[in-house]
Amino acid sequence: MNRAIKTLFTVIFALAVLILVVGILLPSSYTVERSVVIEASPDEVHKYVGDLKKWEEWTPWKEDDPTIVVTYGEETKGVGASQYWVGDSGTGSLTFTKDSPEEGVEYDLTFDGGAYECKSAMKYNPLSGNETKVTWTMAGDMGQSIVGGYLVLMMDSMVGGMFDKGLSNLKNKVEQNKQ
Repeated sequence: MNRAIKTLFTVIFALAVLILVVGILLPSSYTVERSVVIEASPDEVHKYVGDLKKWEEWTPWKEDDPTIVVTYGEETKGVGASQYWVGDSGTGSLTFTKDSPEEGVEYDLTFDGGAYECKSAMKYNPLSGNETKVTWTMAGDMGQSIVGGYLVLMMDSMVGGMFDKGLSNLKNKVEQNKQ
């Protein structure tokens, strides 16, 4: 029995060391990217992307966490436009750093009181005819923490589906309301 316990502790210790070593070697930065083609001009897409008050019409966050309460900054359009939210899933803020009806928006995101920061964008690429490819990206760095490396590996699966859902909602909203 004593030998079995000793073997068990040795295996547990070896697994812990392996998890730590692998965690240290994992990448610290991540990028999540999804795209959709919308039958509309960049300007028509921008009516929904460039105004934070319209984000609730297509973003999937409240579907995932209905407790989210959004508060807007002084500006909801243009560089400096901002919003803040709280909900069961956490807190965060978003601030536009670039706003172009032809090219899209870029924004800074923070989560959990600024503990996590990342850069995001929704870029427009006009295609032939009256179509626009909209690409939603989010990139950040988790630092060299062991847990952060494992989170980086899961980031695409954690966020990518939400981006797909949001882009699908945006496509439907824009195409239904084209003028």
